Amino acid sequence: MPSQGRKMLVTSALPYANGPIHLGHLVEYIQTDVWVRFQKMRGAECWYVCADDTHGTPIMLKAEQEGTTPEALIGRIGSEHRADFAEFGIGFDCYYSTHSEENRELAGEIYHRLKDRGYIEARTITQLYDPVKKMFLPDRFIKGECPKCGAKDQYGDSCEVCGATYSPTELKNPVSAVSGAIPVERETEHFFFKLSSFDGFLKDWVHQKGHLQPEVAHKVDEWLETGLREWDITRDPPYFGFEIPDAPGKYFYVWLDAPIGYMASFKHLCQQKGLDFEAWWGEGSDSELYHFIGKDIIYFHALFWPAMLHGAGFRTPSAVYAHGFLTVNGEKMSKSRGTFIKARTYLQHLDPQYLRYYFAAKLGSGVEDIDLSFEDFTQRVNADLVGKVVNIASRTSSFIRKRFSNKLAGQLPDRDLFQRFLMASEEIAGLYEAREFGKAMREIMALADVANQFIDEHKPWVIAKEPGRETELQAICTQGLNLFRLLVAYLKPVLPKLAAQSETLLAIEPDQWPDLETQPLLNHKINDFKPLLQRVDPDKITAMMDASKESLASQPQGALAAEPIAEEIEFGDFAKIDLRIARIVGAERVEGADKLLKLTLDLGGENRTVFAGIKSAYDPENLIGRLTVMVANLKPRKMRFGLSEGMVLAAGPGGKELFLLLPDEGAEPGMRVK
Repeated sequence: MPSQGRKMLVTSALPYANGPIHLGHLVEYIQTDVWVRFQKMRGAECWYVCADDTHGTPIMLKAEQEGTTPEALIGRIGSEHRADFAEFGIGFDCYYSTHSEENRELAGEIYHRLKDRGYIEARTITQLYDPVKKMFLPDRFIKGECPKCGAKDQYGDSCEVCGATYSPTELKNPVSAVSGAIPVERETEHFFFKLSSFDGFLKDWVHQKGHLQPEVAHKVDEWLETGLREWDITRDPPYFGFEIPDAPGKYFYVWLDAPIGYMASFKHLCQQKGLDFEAWWGEGSDSELYHFIGKDIIYFHALFWPAMLHGAGFRTPSAVYAHGFLTVNGEKMSKSRGTFIKARTYLQHLDPQYLRYYFAAKLGSGVEDIDLSFEDFTQRVNADLVGKVVNIASRTSSFIRKRFSNKLAGQLPDRDLFQRFLMASEEIAGLYEAREFGKAMREIMALADVANQFIDEHKPWVIAKEPGRETELQAICTQGLNLFRLLVAYLKPVLPKLAAQSETLLAIEPDQWPDLETQPLLNHKINDFKPLLQRVDPDKITAMMDASKESLASQPQGALAAEPIAEEIEFGDFAKIDLRIARIVGAERVEGADKLLKLTLDLGGENRTVFAGIKSAYDPENLIGRLTVMVANLKPRKMRFGLSEGMVLAAGPGGKELFLLLPDEGAEPGMRVK
């Protein structure tokens, strides 16, 4: 789709203002920035806005912990975020804060519109209250035992072991994660957004005009089929946020005003640029609105947000694009391994252009996770950017400087080759438009191979030694630099700094997207070549990872630090548990469950079915045939997906860091573990 004449507003999800930006965050901001830069190169009126998400209990508690005010905390974090984004070349047109007057006004306006139209209702509810901190506790600030399977140390809304969801008041032996006190139940009045009123609208919206990626739409369909619940938009004091206009002492839940921050940031930009806010956000607007988000916040952006906008009389998104998470060297980011890397730590060791290119080379239009393998990272950057692209300029510009006073030839020796590069323009543009950045990078590098092949075949370093071939030498090098110009123009959305340096070398104005009318640079004077990009130094990667490891010298180390040993028990208590060797003879994913695999276990003539929360760590096909250890006398538990007849044993904190117990050679199914 040509960008000329399009009016586009693009956002990234708002980073929370209680900590630094890390490489996992940057997957989203680099992806969005590349797409926006491409649209601008193609002539669209495209604005990119974002903001710090600054409200909520975690902000309030962190400020209290640091002995400062929430305002001072979010001010400091905001400055750090802006600095990190700027060095990674993220070109926001406006980066703002949700703690702004524009956001306060818009949140109040949307609330009143929804209330006036009958979409807000008040009712009294029972919540857990911390008697020490004198505050109602959000779900994630309550821990206890799962009411379904009895697993300890689970949050107040869901169990990471069995996958069950529940309300905080159902949690067994709850404890406040803030003070350690036992919470008590108290009644309070809250306001609820009647999301179920938008069931029909959302079912239509989800499947219209490519609003969501197919796999995302399928997931949202599942949520719609199970029924939409009313959404609690209220929080009680103490709370850092906006007070609800007609309800003193009540505050908007952060997830109400956070997405409104997109609108508020753009409204701030409108005031700076003289833009018409209503023309972009009013119902019937002919502009395009795109949100780039992580797959963990789809529910809010694909259900609450469009329903809230529609109910309040504003336009809804043209599309919500979700992406996956980042793993490093094939594993979940880890502070102990030095792979939980902050943006600032990266910047202290490596060129941000490396990461922009690597992420682009890995990203597609789906929601799959991507892996940052530092071995692959080094190879790709050194081979593609330095060895293929920059190498063209360094090989040819030196001859132009030494032999021809930096002046290019008057004609190309192979004009058809130049046209071939131009004809790739629309295919590469189509891949950028579709967010298939990895495929676009492969097409560009294929062209770089062709350019290097041209230079290798014509051997300017040989011609330079032979008298009487000056004209030929100048023409070959001129061809090489013109092909280099087109390659860099195609890479410009990904590598704006390299593009700017290359434009300085070639003494040209900033390039727009090439098309068939683009003319080569002939009889044109360029500037002296200066190094454009250095090779990745593996020692710097090692230093970066070492700098990312948390100091463990003054605290308990290893797994014991994360989960101390429980209270002592009598031998008789342990003897009640019947642990058996089992062979996994069947393993399959459980439809509708995010964390569970259905295992069929052979106990030596008897099969058992067990639902295990290990989906994040194991592919089912890799489990079949393995021996493991199970609790064989655990009372069967009826789950939403079927009857679970035991429990397999695994170690680790969770997520991808889960490790099934593996019996030594010689153990057989049915043997008791003693």
